[in-house]
Amino acid sequence: MTSALDQIGGEGVLRAVVERFYDLMESDPAVHELHRLHFRGHGLSHTRQAQFEFMCGFLGGRAYYRERFGHMNLREIHAHVPIREADAEMWLQTFDRALQDVGLSGPAVEVFRKTLDRAARMLVNDVPDWRLGEDTADSQPRRDHGALRRG
Repeated sequence: MTSALDQIGGEGVLRAVVERFYDLMESDPAVHELHRLHFRGHGLSHTRQAQFEFMCGFLGGRAYYRERFGHMNLREIHAHVPIREADAEMWLQTFDRALQDVGLSGPAVEVFRKTLDRAARMLVNDVPDWRLGEDTADSQPRRDHGALRRG
């Protein structure tokens, strides 16, 4: 049986989608709030690779993310991130743009979209939102000073 990853074209195609997604996030002012969510934590340079690794396993390919971090628990990964309904919707719309820009379509992609929709909506939470000045234990944004560069 072929994996969902194989059905969408394999790791090379997935890498192109993830790269396009983050290119959009970094360049499109309309999705600045998504970009802003990465100002804390590891930053975008780490996230491009981690997203690719996670998605490979998520789609039934090699579980690179689990190999590196020991799990693939989406809620745990995002436990520190304030995610509101509007954030989930923006993430889905931006990822959909990346899929379109890379030229992906068809039944396997539609299943992927539906699965991503469920995953994104389950991450909506009530973590204090530092973007709105809500109290958090760590009130200073962390900067990624380029220690991790995409290669």
